[in-house]
Amino acid sequence: MTKTKKKVIILLVIAALIALIPLFMLKGAEFGGSDDAGSKVVSQITGTDYKPWATPIMETLIGGELPGEIESLLFCLQTGIGVGVLFFFLGRFVERTKKENRDNKTK
Repeated sequence: MTKTKKKVIILLVIAALIALIPLFMLKGAEFGGSDDAGSKVVSQITGTDYKPWATPIMETLIGGELPGEIESLLFCLQTGIGVGVLFFFLGRFVERTKKENRDNKTK
């Protein structure tokens, strides 16, 4: 077996361990959002239940809480739009730099 194949196999094993170890180490763990954790801390500090100042716009439009899948979809959509805008402008800057370098060489 070649040296690069050994490296690839070792890296694949490490990647699999990184993915699988948390599944066994975190059995029975509860994961809550930052909103839940924040409201618990506010309740501990003030001694009263935390009441939100506002409700999410989507919840008021549909009259209830969004399902988790829809929340994930909207979050991914928002992320995709942000990444698209970011890399559009990065691409513009790279092209502008290339054009300026070409123009400077021809002078």
